[in-house]
Amino acid sequence: MFLGSTAGVALATPAEEDQLQQLDKIESELEVQRDWAKYRWEKASADCYKNYWVNYCLSSARADYRKEIDPIRAQEVELHEVQRKLRESLKNQRDSKRAAERAAPEKAAERTANQREFEEKQKDAATRAADREQRRKDAPKRAQENKAGTQLD
Repeated sequence: MFLGSTAGVALATPAEEDQLQQLDKIESELEVQRDWAKYRWEKASADCYKNYWVNYCLSSARADYRKEIDPIRAQEVELHEVQRKLRESLKNQRDSKRAAERAAPEKAAERTANQREFEEKQKDAATRAADREQRRKDAPKRAQENKAGTQLD
């Protein structure tokens, strides 16, 4: 009905995205159909309580609902399968594009430069931490020297 041949899912990304959008529209239409079927079933069930044979009426209302909802459900299952395949294809294309970008020589050079810069920052931070620790250790000595050097006579 609404599903084309998906045997060769090697379509271009824009075409796949367009097809996915069309499938999303179809899905929303099926949801509307499902909601109306549910509304009709609930209305029929409520009307059954006005009758003497309530259980018989409820079971026939339920049977009518199942007759109406089963084809919708079958379409939804098929639709979701195609959507899943399209989304997987799109994801694989994006992943392969990212992998190709990561494998590019410019990106490799950028990664090594970033790694070098990171290591330099780590060394600088370690040096600053060591200097700070040394100043903390020398603080009492400097305080003593400051007291000795600032005596007023």
